[in-house]
Amino acid sequence: MDFLRSGANGEMESVSAWILSASTLPFLCFFWGTHAQQAFRTEPRNLTVRMGATAVLKCEVLRASGIVQWAKDGLLLGPQRSLPGFPRYNMIGKRGQYHLRIENAQLEDDAFFECQAGQSESSDGIVSGLAFLTVQIPPSKPYFVMDTPTPWVVGKKYRVECVAPDAKPEADISLYKDGVDLTGATSFTTSGSKDKLLNTHAEVTVTALKSDNGRELTCHAKNKAVSQPVVTTVTMNVYYPPDPPYIIGLDRDEVKAGRLLVLECVSYGGNPLANLQWTKEGEVLSTTWGEEVVGQKSRNILRLKITPADNQAELSCESANIVSLSPLSITRKITVFFDPAELTLSGSLKAVEGQELTLSCHASSSNPPVHIRWWLGYKELNNTSVAFEEGENGGMTTTSNVTHRVSREENGLRLTCEAFNNGTQFSKIQPATLTVYYPPQRVFINSPPEDVPLRSGTRVLLTCFSTGGNPPAELTWFKNGREVSHAQPQTLSHMFVSRVLNLLLTASDNQADYRCDATNKAKKTMSAHVKLLVHFVAVSMKITAKQEVLRRGQEINLECLSGSSNPKSDVSWKVGRMRLPGVEEKPTKAVFGGVSVLSRLSLNLSSQHNNQKVICQAYSPVLEEAANTFYHLSVLHPPEFSPEQTTEVQVVEDDVATIPLMVSANPEVFSCIWLHRRQTLVKGEDIRHQWSDDHSLEIRNVTRKDGGLYTIKCENDEGVDQTTVELDVLYAPSLKPEKDPVFVNLGGTADLICVADANPIIPGMFSWKWLGEEEVEMGEETQEDESSLLTIYNVTRAHAGFYQCTASNGIALPASVEMQLVVQFTPVLRKGPQWSKVASRGDGTTTAELVCQAEGIPRVEFIWGKKGMLIDLANPRYEERTDREGSFHTSTLRVVNVSAVLDYAVFSCTARNSLGEDKLDIQLVSTNHPDPPSLFRQVSVTHDSVTLEWIPGFNGGLQQRFRIRYIWDKAISFMYVDVLPPDETTFTVTGLQPLTIYNFSVNALNAIGESGYADNGAVLTITTKVKESEDPMDDNEQAPSGVPTHLTVAFTVVFGVLLLLNSLGCFLGRKWKNRRDKTKIEGEAVVNGQKSEEDVSSQSTVSKSNKYESREKINTGAQRTLLIDSGSETESNVYESYTAFQEDSHYYYPAGDYKPSLGPHPEERRGLGVIPANLESHLYEDVGDGRVYQDTLASPLPPYPPFFSDYRQTQQAEDWRSPTYPQGIKKAGQLMDDQQAKRDYDLPFELRGELV
Repeated sequence: MDFLRSGANGEMESVSAWILSASTLPFLCFFWGTHAQQAFRTEPRNLTVRMGATAVLKCEVLRASGIVQWAKDGLLLGPQRSLPGFPRYNMIGKRGQYHLRIENAQLEDDAFFECQAGQSESSDGIVSGLAFLTVQIPPSKPYFVMDTPTPWVVGKKYRVECVAPDAKPEADISLYKDGVDLTGATSFTTSGSKDKLLNTHAEVTVTALKSDNGRELTCHAKNKAVSQPVVTTVTMNVYYPPDPPYIIGLDRDEVKAGRLLVLECVSYGGNPLANLQWTKEGEVLSTTWGEEVVGQKSRNILRLKITPADNQAELSCESANIVSLSPLSITRKITVFFDPAELTLSGSLKAVEGQELTLSCHASSSNPPVHIRWWLGYKELNNTSVAFEEGENGGMTTTSNVTHRVSREENGLRLTCEAFNNGTQFSKIQPATLTVYYPPQRVFINSPPEDVPLRSGTRVLLTCFSTGGNPPAELTWFKNGREVSHAQPQTLSHMFVSRVLNLLLTASDNQADYRCDATNKAKKTMSAHVKLLVHFVAVSMKITAKQEVLRRGQEINLECLSGSSNPKSDVSWKVGRMRLPGVEEKPTKAVFGGVSVLSRLSLNLSSQHNNQKVICQAYSPVLEEAANTFYHLSVLHPPEFSPEQTTEVQVVEDDVATIPLMVSANPEVFSCIWLHRRQTLVKGEDIRHQWSDDHSLEIRNVTRKDGGLYTIKCENDEGVDQTTVELDVLYAPSLKPEKDPVFVNLGGTADLICVADANPIIPGMFSWKWLGEEEVEMGEETQEDESSLLTIYNVTRAHAGFYQCTASNGIALPASVEMQLVVQFTPVLRKGPQWSKVASRGDGTTTAELVCQAEGIPRVEFIWGKKGMLIDLANPRYEERTDREGSFHTSTLRVVNVSAVLDYAVFSCTARNSLGEDKLDIQLVSTNHPDPPSLFRQVSVTHDSVTLEWIPGFNGGLQQRFRIRYIWDKAISFMYVDVLPPDETTFTVTGLQPLTIYNFSVNALNAIGESGYADNGAVLTITTKVKESEDPMDDNEQAPSGVPTHLTVAFTVVFGVLLLLNSLGCFLGRKWKNRRDKTKIEGEAVVNGQKSEEDVSSQSTVSKSNKYESREKINTGAQRTLLIDSGSETESNVYESYTAFQEDSHYYYPAGDYKPSLGPHPEERRGLGVIPANLESHLYEDVGDGRVYQDTLASPLPPYPPFFSDYRQTQQAEDWRSPTYPQGIKKAGQLMDDQQAKRDYDLPFELRGELV
């Protein structure tokens, strides 16, 4: 109980602290006197609950002064009622009650508990008696344990055990079979998965019966923790054998071959159902069966095509399952009736008339055996004999023989063998045709007359005819006793046989003996003969020479022998196109009844005779035909170049050049050497050189270096020769400038020269082009051979830039080169409103950048001055940065910590180079309203729009935007259009009326104020055009007015009211402003000390002039300027110095790229110099739809207190706050600490002047 004592000591320490004060002594005395011995009013008692229930152990202590807490199995749970660390435990009850509440009781809560009150200063500690919390646990889902899992086999005994696990107290188990209680079960318990849990086991022995299949075994487990038992069920699966099978579909044992038997084998019962199979003679036929679970039977259907092999076969069907001791079967033997597969007729059916025939007819195996009969035509032959033998498949074979003498009249009759089967009632026949042979009767030939001459090469038909005989005679042609193989096939008609011999007459057919023989199988031959007279040219030609080697300049002697011809031929000679006479000898007899002729020729040889043919011709005047032969001349000579040999070849560079070589020589094996510029070209040295078989040269990727004269020398065993060829390589120009860049002073003369390397160089191949954007005078172009000169006189700055010289000679693409002309001139500074003024706050916290940009060549140097004195750039308040981009040079002078007193002055920038100098004065001033635009002009006009353009003035040091004002004669007020984007200087005003006169003006605005209108308030008058699509109005129609009558009346009334309120507002506003200015000046003098006269004068109203004079207002203290009056005229601009304030809730972004569709807004007309009394009179209403609308006049603002107090700032923020953003504004001092100037879109919404 040390923690009790420590708690008491802590309490005493806190009490002892009270002794420090005498006033606490009476209270301490009361405190000690009221405490007494603490005691239990209610002690915890034993409690039993089910798992998951809520248990409450009660403990109530009287006069509890010590720490009360519970202990579980001796472990203290803690003094706090929430009992951290035990999420399901907490102490509940009123004061003095410390009941322990245990939610969702679990097995771990099964323990003894005691309630303890710790020792205190006034009482000893007390401990309650032990209270046991018993948690009852229902059994988990029971499960079966079997020594042999199902399926069971019928008749066997099995041990079944049911286990109910993890129960407290142990479970009672009951076993049931199909709802019937199983007796004889024994039970025992074992330890569960956790301490205090028990498993209950119940065992019983079951004998498997056929009726038990499909029944359920059920196990019920229950204890005090559950009201209903926990049940587990298992279905018994008992295997038993099927019933014997039987066959359906086999009514008789005799069947015919070819029949399709459909047999069904059926077996009932069995678990599992029977497996059925068909067998034939022990061979398995089918193992596929179907099961009908509902009908509890198996079926196997056999489709058997009966064949003769199935005769006397045994068909069996067997049924069995996995528990059958042996298969059950049924067997049937079948007898098959079948016809003989073959009926064969043997013996010769052909004979010469008078011969005797012997034939046999055999029938293969059949059941029963067949009966055979013979027929010749319609007559049955009875001279037969029959024999039977055992055949295949248990049948018998039958053989029948017949003998018969033939005659000529029986030729072609049908001989039939017939077999009949009594069992199948089917007969089969084998027919044949009887053939009787006898010889032909007559043979003759149809041919031309034998004394008529026929021309060689013509076709002649010789036809042989034969009549009578069986079979028809076979005709054979013979020539001079030798068979002719190319005769046409013979043809057979009803009365005779013919065969045609189609002859293409040749010399050998002259007086040849043609014979036709006719014979058949009767073995007797008959013949016919014919001869022909044929004219033919020489059958052969042959030329012979006495010399073997022929050379240029020699003489050759030739002999030509003409072969046999009928009649005699005339022999002649021919070389090329030239005919030559020969010497002819006396003709002699030759073959085929013709004659032969011999002729001789002598010829002097030259190189042109090489590879030529000497032709010998034998001509027949009768036939007007000739036979020819030739003799090939091979004349040896050295190489010779053709007269057509090319002497010049042109080729374009990078193409393939082919230099042809036309040379002849015999022998043709010769070598050629190529020389280029006296250097020998060697194969393999240059892969671009390729020689063809005719020694021509091919040069790939030709370059200009390959051009020139080529010499070719060719040589063989007979001598040598040479020739030359010129290669002219054409190539496109390549250009280079003679000088780049070209420098010239302004007003001088520039010479630009480009040189071309090209072949050919042609006149007019050069051209010059100016690459600039604007047109300039190009100058004078001249060409001298491969050079081109462009001369430009009186050079101006516009001539500076790049020029392109282009050359083209028609080869490939033109070539170009660019040259730069640099015009040197004195520096020229950029000037204008945006360059001559720079605005910055003069409170010493900002940095101003003065930019001076000059264009000049050569390099430009800058000199900065201030108030006529050179600036010392070593001073840390000044920094210069110089940039160069082409001819533009930029010098930026940064003035650090700009002071209104020191730096608001005129700075001078001098740009200088070797040709001269230029100077610009830049005025550094305070941020202010912008200068008016200038050069306001019309760009274009249509029937409903006008496009305007202007030049912006100085922006006053802030981002400026522009507003266009316009009016027409029927308008009740000016219309205003804000230009977007803000920096745009060209704008189109739309929504105008056709044929209407409009007056336009434009001014500039920034965050401080607005400028006067452009060009000193000048008005631009423009008349819109006629709308082309509109039809002219009828004379009777009246043009509609710009505004309806009722709106005009309403506007007049509203205008009168506004004018009255405006006058009153002007009076009150002026009076309030004067009082405020006076109060403000006095207040600032008290805070900041005295101000200079210049500061005081800065509070005056801005004059009409936009120039910054010496007395021009300066924003003292870097305060911004608020545009109070947003009137249109410059005279109405009144500015007020203010302490910067800004709304935190406003989020505005730059509108540089944002171009909303905004319509114009009208404003009432007022005279110059009128100051509106209401500060909010020109706040713009929402214009979401872009329609024309008028300003809404708000109620005047209440007058402000004398000083800018927090209240005034808050009130002003609320008055100016947009209803869309109802949040507060920064206090004045917060923005005063900002050292960097805000961008335009960072200003408060009231200063941005955007149209919302």
